[in-house]
Formats: sequence, structure tokens, C-alpha cells
Amino acid sequence: MNATAAPEKRRWTAPYAEAAIDAVVRVPGSKSMTARALVLAALASGPSVIRRPLIARDTLLMVEGLRALGVGVDTGDDDRWTVEPGALKGGTAVDCGLAGTVMRFLPPVAALADGPVAFDGDPHARERPNDGVIKALRDLGVEVEDGGRLALPFTVEAAGAVKGGELAVDASKTSQLVSALLMAAPRFEQGLDLRHVGDRPVPSRPYLDMVVQMLRQAGAEVDDTEPDRWRVAPGELQGREWVIEPDLQNAAPFLLAAVATGGRVTVEGWPVETAQAGDRIRDVITRLGSRVEWSRGGLTVAGSPSLIPTELDLADASELTPALAALFGVDGGPFTIRGVAHIRGHETDRVSALVTELRKLGADVDEFEDGLRVNRGGRAPGTWATYADHRMAHAGAVAGLVVPGLVLDDVACVSKTWPDFAEAWERAVHGDRPEGNGA
Repeated sequence: MNATAAPEKRRWTAPYAEAAIDAVVRVPGSKSMTARALVLAALASGPSVIRRPLIARDTLLMVEGLRALGVGVDTGDDDRWTVEPGALKGGTAVDCGLAGTVMRFLPPVAALADGPVAFDGDPHARERPNDGVIKALRDLGVEVEDGGRLALPFTVEAAGAVKGGELAVDASKTSQLVSALLMAAPRFEQGLDLRHVGDRPVPSRPYLDMVVQMLRQAGAEVDDTEPDRWRVAPGELQGREWVIEPDLQNAAPFLLAAVATGGRVTVEGWPVETAQAGDRIRDVITRLGSRVEWSRGGLTVAGSPSLIPTELDLADASELTPALAALFGVDGGPFTIRGVAHIRGHETDRVSALVTELRKLGADVDEFEDGLRVNRGGRAPGTWATYADHRMAHAGAVAGLVVPGLVLDDVACVSKTWPDFAEAWERAVHGDRPEGNGA
């Protein structure tokens, strides 16, 4: 099977936890770090090595997109990818699949190519907003042909260079817009003086900390001392070795499994210091009344299934919303998640999807423009729809721990960030220990 193709749907009965879970889990590399490392390596002046990369549909789509632009990426060794930058070429096409990182990170890179670059993706991807990137490129003087859609499919009519300079954007829908522009900025003739001018703050701020940190590690000069302003000087990015951390967003459902069942789950290799937004889960779990400790070669959660009702603002860690909402939806209440209006534009409208699926379980749920509140949980068996969204599949797995026989209509969508998620989940629930490198 082509690892970058949309996977065939697969129904899956989520494992029911008949006892408290006791598991040690090894999760694959961070999608966010892998994607950024690939882009920075492609724009560098020399070769780079990426150690322990995430091998999943999103990152392989990024690899193929960079190859289409003339970048050499050797993925022959699963634990060590090498990137050989080259002159960026046009007259090519990029398949974005359903990856927001590809549809947003690669157009500014493509603008540096020597000819047109066409972008398209899965049907769901055509519904994802991309007006920010398209408008930003036009404001930088790059012609983009999109038929008036401000979304996929579109073509970047690259002319070999981007002048850069001052640019104002509204990044209130996604922080990926800022990340995309900052990574390409050192290659702009005048660098970039980027301002966010939206009425709402940029969501998921930890991702911006990550991209600034990684740019500096690659030798870029970045000034982010002023709120909502990033100044990147023109200059060369250096090839280097990137070591990818475990993906803490993918790890979160496993830690929540300990909470849901009153068990213990350890995620191996959890970084003591990290810019990943998923690290927020440690604070959330503590607020819910469970214990978090460093032990057993990683981060361990000793779960208390009696949750403390709480209200969470997850604006900076919105990827945690689906799994947490599922945990809340099968427990008591009230539990509230706010600050996540922007996830309506993710792989699906996650707020609406979560409310729909939780109500099918019998939960009493209120929907807000920027989140939801679970007033009372429900545990009615049935089918959980995943909407071609890996996070919705993770949520269904969490709910299935306490809802016997819950069937996910499609678990194959997890290939986006962890093709082996279902198998790893089954091992954790049934008490088996991981084998191999888990990547």
C-alpha cells in the first residue's frame, strides 16, 4: 500500500477495560517537530540528519512534497533520515493529503522555486481553510491561482525569489500560518517582519515557541521580543542533526486511559523540557485529581477515575480536546472546555463532531462557539464516527475503555500520525509490553 495514499476505512471495536490498566507505552516521534525539521533541512545550505522521525502519512506527504520540489530526502533508515537540499524547482505538483502542515508549510517554500507548483489534497482537505497562506503570499508579491476558493486546489506561480519585508496577517485561525512564513523567511531577500493583526490571539502558542527555537538552532536570527511580532533576518540556514522527541499529543490518550480506569500508564522518554503543546496534559491530569510522576523510565500517571469537575481553556493545547472530551463524556460532570473555536477548521469541525458523538453515548452536552460543556456523561453502546480524523479516533478509543462494545466506524484514519495506534492501544489495554522501537 502507498503510505501517502488515503487509507481504506477499517471498522474497529475499541477495547473495553475490564480492569485497571497497567502499561508502559512507547510513542513515535513528534509530527510537529518532524515536519518543521524537514522544512528547515530542505531550506538549509547543507545536508541534515533527522533522528527518530515520525513515520506516518502526514510526514511522508511532507517528504514527497519536498522531493517534488527537488529536495533529496533519504528515508531508507527508519531511525535516521537524511536531507540534501537543492535548487527548488517548479513545474511540479504537491499532494497535501489531509495534512495541514503540508498545505500551509510548503507553499512559502514553493514560492522560492523557479516555476509553478500545484497543490491539492484529499476531499476533506479542500474544506480546510487556507486563506491565510494564500493571502500572505499574495501580499508578498507571489501570484497564487486558486479560482477564488482561498483553499485547495491552488497553484503557486513561483518566480524564483520572494522579496519579503513587512507583512501583516490574521493568524487567529491557525498558528501554522505563522510557522509557515517564519521557516521560509530567512530565504526571503529582505527577511520578514511579520505581525499578527487579528482580533483574536494566535492559538496554539507553544507551536510558535517551537518554530522560533528550531529556527535559532538552524542559525536563523529571530526577534520575537514584541508581542505578536516576529522579525527574521535574511541569511543561510545551516544543516544540522535534529533529534525528534516523542509525540506528546499522541501520548495523551494513553495517559488518560490511566485516569479512566484508575490504573497506571507510563510513556517512555517523555522530555523533561519541551516546547510541545501536548506537555500541557500533565497539568490537566493533576487538576482532574490524578497523580503525575517521573518514574519507570518516563512519565507515569496513576489515575483516579473520580474526576474533579473543572473548566479548561485549551487555546494553547487544543489537540488535547477530543480525548479529554471523550473522558468527560463518559464520566460525570460538569466539565467544560473553552478557547478552541479554531479546531472547527481542523480535519473536521471537531467541536461539532465531539458534541454529536457524545450525545450518541447518552451524554448531556452543551455546544459553544469555542468549546463544549458535559453536564452529565453517558455510556450507551453504539458506533462512534471518526470523520476521517485521527484525533476523533483517539477519542473513541478513550470512550471505549468504559463503554462495552463501542465500534469506531473507521480507525484507519490514525495513519495520519500513528499507523499502529490501534495495535498499541490494544496492547496497553490488554497488559502487553511494547516490542521494537514503536516508530
